Amino acid sequence: MEVPIVSPGIVGVGYEGQTLEEFVERLVMAGVPRLVDFRMTPISRKRGLSKTALGAALAEAGIRYEHRRELGNPKSNRAGFGGSPEERREAKAVFAGLLEFSDAADALDALAEASRRERVAVLCFEADQSRCHRDVVLREVERRRSTASGSTRPAR
Repeated sequence: MEVPIVSPGIVGVGYEGQTLEEFVERLVMAGVPRLVDFRMTPISRKRGLSKTALGAALAEAGIRYEHRRELGNPKSNRAGFGGSPEERREAKAVFAGLLEFSDAADALDALAEASRRERVAVLCFEADQSRCHRDVVLREVERRRSTASGSTRPAR
């Protein structure tokens, strides 16, 4: 399978409804050399989609795997993402607040920098990105990517 040439950037992917093979093929076809998994707990009931097995399958396909737990959404905030539009707004606001902590902010800076050099996919389970915390992460990484000079962190 020939890997397409793609421009650097960042994309969100969810594996819901896919087999491991389908998921990896999708990444290869999208020309993704690095996948960043930010599930707080990178385990899955789906065969092959837990951290170790997924990392091995990705390596076999020539894709680097990285786990960034510090960008995970706490269990206590997950239900809101599946709720009403108001509950989703609230859950996104809570999660956005968590991204201000130094570990998360450092991880966002690293993602922004990596995505300037290569195409990076960020992973979570949810197929519908609007119902997932990766929507918040992607917006924040894009904001940091567009910062022209100085610190990428917001002024306090």
